[in-house]
Amino acid sequence: MSPAMTAPRDRLIAALDFPDAQAALEEVLRLEGLIQWFKVGLELYLSAGASLVEKLKDQGYSVFLDLKFHDIPNTVAAAVRSVSKLEPEMLTLHASGGPAMMRAAAEAAASLPRTPRLLAVTVLTSMDQAQLTSVGVADAPAGQALKLARLAAECGIGGLVCSPEEAQEMKHALPSSCIVTPGIRPAEAAVGDQKRIATPAAAIHAGADYLVVGRPIFRANDPARAAQAILEEIAGAMGSTK
Repeated sequence: MSPAMTAPRDRLIAALDFPDAQAALEEVLRLEGLIQWFKVGLELYLSAGASLVEKLKDQGYSVFLDLKFHDIPNTVAAAVRSVSKLEPEMLTLHASGGPAMMRAAAEAAASLPRTPRLLAVTVLTSMDQAQLTSVGVADAPAGQALKLARLAAECGIGGLVCSPEEAQEMKHALPSSCIVTPGIRPAEAAVGDQKRIATPAAAIHAGADYLVVGRPIFRANDPARAAQAILEEIAGAMGSTK
Protein backbone atom coordinates (compact mmCIF):
# COMPACT_ATOMS: atom_id res chain seq x y z
CA MET A 1 0.00 0.00 0.00
CA SER A 2 1.23 3.50 -0.79
CA PRO A 3 2.28 5.66 2.20
CA ALA A 4 -0.23 8.23 0.90
CA MET A 5 -3.08 5.79 1.55
CA THR A 6 -2.88 5.93 5.33
CA ALA A 7 -6.24 7.63 5.89
CA PRO A 8 -9.66 6.06 5.20
CA ARG A 9 -10.65 9.01 2.99
CA ASP A 10 -7.77 8.12 0.67
CA ARG A 11 -9.31 4.70 0.03
CA LEU A 12 -12.99 5.50 -0.50
CA ILE A 13 -14.19 6.47 -3.99
CA ALA A 14 -17.70 7.94 -4.14
CA ALA A 15 -19.39 7.03 -7.42
CA LEU A 16 -21.10 10.02 -9.04
CA ASP A 17 -23.65 7.98 -10.98
CA PHE A 18 -25.86 10.92 -11.89
CA PRO A 19 -27.40 12.06 -15.18
CA ASP A 20 -25.95 15.58 -15.22
CA ALA A 21 -23.26 17.84 -13.77
CA GLN A 22 -25.60 19.89 -11.59
CA ALA A 23 -26.87 16.86 -9.68
CA ALA A 24 -23.34 15.49 -9.31
CA LEU A 25 -21.81 18.73 -8.07
CA GLU A 26 -24.62 19.23 -5.56
CA GLU A 27 -23.75 15.87 -4.04
CA VAL A 28 -20.04 16.65 -4.09
CA LEU A 29 -20.78 19.77 -2.06
CA ARG A 30 -22.76 17.74 0.48
CA LEU A 31 -19.72 15.53 1.02
CA GLU A 32 -17.19 18.34 1.25
CA GLY A 33 -14.48 17.56 3.77
CA LEU A 34 -15.28 13.85 3.84
CA ILE A 35 -14.41 12.48 0.40
CA GLN A 36 -11.21 12.90 -1.60
CA TRP A 37 -11.99 10.58 -4.52
CA PHE A 38 -14.91 10.71 -6.94
CA LYS A 39 -15.76 8.33 -9.76
CA VAL A 40 -17.02 9.76 -13.03
CA GLY A 41 -18.60 6.99 -15.08
CA LEU A 42 -19.95 6.68 -18.60
CA GLU A 43 -23.39 8.20 -18.01
CA LEU A 44 -22.11 11.35 -16.33
CA TYR A 45 -19.17 11.78 -18.68
CA LEU A 46 -21.39 11.58 -21.76
CA SER A 47 -23.70 14.16 -20.23
CA ALA A 48 -21.26 16.59 -18.63
CA GLY A 49 -18.08 15.92 -20.58
CA ALA A 50 -14.62 17.14 -19.74
CA SER A 51 -15.84 20.24 -17.93
CA LEU A 52 -17.14 18.20 -14.99
CA VAL A 53 -13.79 16.44 -14.56
CA GLU A 54 -12.02 19.78 -14.79
CA LYS A 55 -14.25 21.25 -12.05
CA LEU A 56 -13.53 18.34 -9.74
CA LYS A 57 -9.81 18.65 -10.38
CA ASP A 58 -9.90 22.42 -9.85
CA GLN A 59 -11.52 21.81 -6.46
CA GLY A 60 -8.65 19.54 -5.47
CA TYR A 61 -10.40 16.18 -5.80
CA SER A 62 -8.92 12.98 -7.20
CA VAL A 63 -10.81 11.54 -10.17
CA PHE A 64 -11.42 7.92 -11.09
CA LEU A 65 -12.52 8.15 -14.72
CA ASP A 66 -14.44 4.92 -15.28
CA LEU A 67 -15.08 4.79 -19.03
CA LYS A 68 -14.13 1.12 -19.53
CA PHE A 69 -12.49 1.47 -22.94
CA HIS A 70 -12.95 -1.56 -25.20
CA ASP A 71 -12.12 -1.19 -28.89
CA ILE A 72 -9.36 -1.90 -31.38
CA PRO A 73 -5.85 -1.14 -30.02
CA ASN A 74 -5.29 2.04 -32.02
CA THR A 75 -8.63 3.54 -30.95
CA VAL A 76 -8.09 2.73 -27.27
CA ALA A 77 -4.56 4.16 -27.32
CA ALA A 78 -5.90 7.37 -28.87
CA ALA A 79 -8.69 7.51 -26.29
CA VAL A 80 -6.18 7.15 -23.43
CA ARG A 81 -4.12 10.03 -24.83
CA SER A 82 -7.24 12.14 -25.32
CA VAL A 83 -8.79 11.87 -21.85
CA SER A 84 -5.42 11.95 -20.11
CA LYS A 85 -5.33 15.67 -20.88
CA LEU A 86 -7.84 15.96 -18.04
CA GLU A 87 -5.28 14.37 -15.67
CA PRO A 88 -7.51 11.74 -14.06
CA GLU A 89 -5.67 9.75 -11.43
CA MET A 90 -7.21 6.46 -12.59
CA LEU A 91 -8.68 5.31 -15.90
CA THR A 92 -10.38 2.01 -16.80
CA LEU A 93 -10.39 -0.34 -19.78
CA HIS A 94 -11.80 -3.84 -20.25
CA ALA A 95 -9.27 -6.63 -19.87
CA SER A 96 -11.45 -8.67 -22.22
CA GLY A 97 -10.30 -6.35 -25.00
CA GLY A 98 -7.22 -8.56 -25.22
CA PRO A 99 -3.45 -8.24 -24.93
CA ALA A 100 -2.86 -6.08 -28.00
CA MET A 101 -5.41 -3.54 -26.82
CA MET A 102 -4.05 -3.45 -23.27
CA ARG A 103 -0.44 -3.13 -24.40
CA ALA A 104 -1.40 -0.26 -26.71
CA ALA A 105 -3.16 1.49 -23.83
CA ALA A 106 -0.20 0.98 -21.48
CA GLU A 107 2.25 2.32 -24.06
CA ALA A 108 0.05 5.34 -24.71
CA ALA A 109 -0.24 6.11 -20.99
CA ALA A 110 3.50 5.71 -20.44
CA SER A 111 4.24 8.23 -23.21
CA LEU A 112 2.32 11.00 -21.46
CA PRO A 113 3.83 13.71 -19.23
CA ARG A 114 1.49 12.65 -16.42
CA THR A 115 0.70 8.95 -16.61
CA PRO A 116 -2.73 7.94 -15.31
CA ARG A 117 -2.99 4.64 -13.44
CA LEU A 118 -4.69 2.24 -15.82
CA LEU A 119 -7.10 -0.25 -14.30
CA ALA A 120 -8.15 -3.39 -16.12
CA VAL A 121 -11.78 -4.32 -15.50
CA THR A 122 -11.91 -8.09 -15.11
CA VAL A 123 -15.48 -9.38 -14.64
CA LEU A 124 -18.24 -6.88 -13.93
CA THR A 125 -19.80 -7.20 -10.49
CA SER A 126 -23.21 -7.54 -12.13
CA MET A 127 -22.06 -10.79 -13.75
CA ASP A 128 -22.59 -14.17 -12.12
CA GLN A 129 -22.06 -17.67 -13.49
CA ALA A 130 -25.29 -17.63 -15.50
CA GLN A 131 -24.39 -14.29 -17.10
CA LEU A 132 -20.90 -15.50 -18.05
CA THR A 133 -22.26 -18.72 -19.49
CA SER A 134 -24.70 -16.74 -21.63
CA VAL A 135 -21.79 -14.99 -23.38
CA GLY A 136 -19.79 -18.17 -23.90
CA VAL A 137 -17.47 -18.09 -20.86
CA ALA A 138 -17.35 -21.47 -19.13
CA ASP A 139 -15.15 -20.41 -16.21
CA ALA A 140 -16.62 -19.31 -12.90
CA PRO A 141 -16.43 -15.55 -12.26
CA ALA A 142 -13.45 -15.89 -9.90
CA GLY A 143 -11.49 -18.01 -12.36
CA GLN A 144 -12.21 -15.75 -15.31
CA ALA A 145 -11.36 -12.63 -13.28
CA LEU A 146 -7.99 -14.03 -12.23
CA LYS A 147 -7.20 -15.15 -15.79
CA LEU A 148 -7.88 -11.63 -17.09
CA ALA A 149 -5.99 -10.04 -14.19
CA ARG A 150 -2.85 -12.04 -14.95
CA LEU A 151 -3.13 -11.12 -18.61
CA ALA A 152 -3.48 -7.43 -17.76
CA ALA A 153 -0.40 -7.52 -15.53
CA GLU A 154 1.60 -9.17 -18.33
CA CYS A 155 0.54 -6.30 -20.59
CA GLY A 156 1.81 -3.61 -18.22
CA ILE A 157 -1.49 -2.65 -16.59
CA GLY A 158 -0.76 -1.92 -12.92
CA GLY A 159 -4.28 -1.87 -11.54
CA LEU A 160 -7.34 -4.11 -11.50
CA VAL A 161 -11.06 -3.74 -10.97
CA CYS A 162 -12.65 -6.84 -9.51
CA SER A 163 -15.40 -7.79 -7.12
CA PRO A 164 -14.48 -7.97 -3.43
CA GLU A 165 -15.04 -11.71 -3.64
CA GLU A 166 -11.93 -11.99 -5.83
CA ALA A 167 -9.79 -9.35 -4.11
CA GLN A 168 -7.94 -11.70 -1.77
CA GLU A 169 -6.90 -14.11 -4.49
CA MET A 170 -5.93 -11.19 -6.76
CA LYS A 171 -3.74 -9.65 -4.07
CA HIS A 172 -2.08 -12.98 -3.39
CA ALA A 173 -1.42 -13.68 -7.08
CA LEU A 174 -0.52 -10.10 -8.07
CA PRO A 175 0.70 -8.34 -4.90
CA SER A 176 2.03 -5.27 -6.70
CA SER A 177 -1.27 -4.54 -8.48
CA CYS A 178 -3.63 -1.87 -7.20
CA ILE A 179 -6.99 -3.48 -6.43
CA VAL A 180 -10.17 -1.41 -6.83
CA THR A 181 -13.43 -3.02 -5.78
CA PRO A 182 -16.97 -1.90 -6.64
CA GLY A 183 -19.91 -3.89 -5.30
CA ILE A 184 -19.41 -2.52 -1.79
CA ARG A 185 -22.52 -2.66 0.35
CA PRO A 186 -22.78 -1.94 4.09
CA ALA A 187 -24.65 -4.71 5.89
CA GLU A 188 -27.95 -2.79 5.94
CA ALA A 189 -27.80 -1.56 2.32
CA ALA A 190 -29.84 -2.88 -0.60
CA VAL A 191 -27.96 -5.14 -3.01
CA GLY A 192 -29.46 -3.60 -6.16
CA ASP A 193 -28.17 -5.08 -9.44
CA GLN A 194 -24.87 -6.24 -7.97
CA LYS A 195 -24.22 -9.99 -7.73
CA ARG A 196 -20.80 -10.29 -6.08
CA ILE A 197 -20.62 -7.92 -3.13
CA ALA A 198 -19.02 -7.40 0.30
CA THR A 199 -19.08 -4.98 3.21
CA PRO A 200 -16.39 -2.27 3.38
CA ALA A 201 -14.56 -4.07 6.19
CA ALA A 202 -14.61 -7.40 4.37
CA ALA A 203 -13.21 -5.80 1.22
CA ILE A 204 -10.36 -4.15 3.13
CA HIS A 205 -9.54 -7.42 4.88
CA ALA A 206 -9.54 -9.15 1.47
CA GLY A 207 -6.83 -6.80 0.21
CA ALA A 208 -8.73 -4.10 -1.68
CA ASP A 209 -6.80 -0.84 -1.98
CA TYR A 210 -9.78 1.31 -3.00
CA LEU A 211 -13.52 0.83 -2.46
CA VAL A 212 -16.07 2.27 -4.89
CA VAL A 213 -19.40 3.12 -3.26
CA GLY A 214 -22.36 4.86 -4.91
CA ARG A 215 -25.94 4.07 -4.01
CA PRO A 216 -25.34 3.27 -0.31
CA ILE A 217 -24.08 6.85 0.06
CA PHE A 218 -26.19 8.87 -2.34
CA ARG A 219 -29.51 7.11 -1.78
CA ALA A 220 -29.22 7.41 1.98
CA ASN A 221 -31.38 9.96 3.78
CA ASP A 222 -28.17 11.66 4.91
CA PRO A 223 -25.33 11.00 2.40
CA ALA A 224 -22.70 12.66 4.57
CA ARG A 225 -23.62 10.50 7.53
CA ALA A 226 -23.63 7.38 5.34
CA ALA A 227 -20.19 8.25 3.97
CA GLN A 228 -18.88 8.88 7.47
CA ALA A 229 -20.13 5.47 8.63
CA ILE A 230 -18.32 3.78 5.74
CA LEU A 231 -15.12 5.71 6.52
CA GLU A 232 -15.35 4.59 10.14
CA GLU A 233 -15.76 0.98 9.03
CA ILE A 234 -12.74 1.31 6.75
CA ALA A 235 -10.73 2.82 9.61
CA GLY A 236 -11.63 -0.08 11.86
CA ALA A 237 -10.65 -2.60 9.21
CA MET A 238 -7.36 -0.82 8.50
CA GLY A 239 -6.53 -0.84 12.19
CA SER A 240 -7.20 -4.54 12.55
CA THR A 241 -5.02 -5.45 9.57
CA LYS A 242 -1.88 -3.69 10.83
